[in-house]
Amino acid sequence: MFKPEHELHSRRKGRNTSLGLILGGFVLLVFLVTIVKLMNGQMIQGFDHTYRPALVTPDE
Repeated sequence: MFKPEHELHSRRKGRNTSLGLILGGFVLLVFLVTIVKLMNGQMIQGFDHTYRPALVTPDE
């Protein structure tokens, strides 16, 4: 009733699984770095089109 799976499909499945694990690992790494930075209490500020003295360096 079912056709046997072609060898090409099994290779693709292995590659897709590997790529998925690598991408998942990268997402986990970015998440963990973000959590560690937040736990250290560092100021995470970005550019939001407003003047904030905290973002200006003494040179300016």
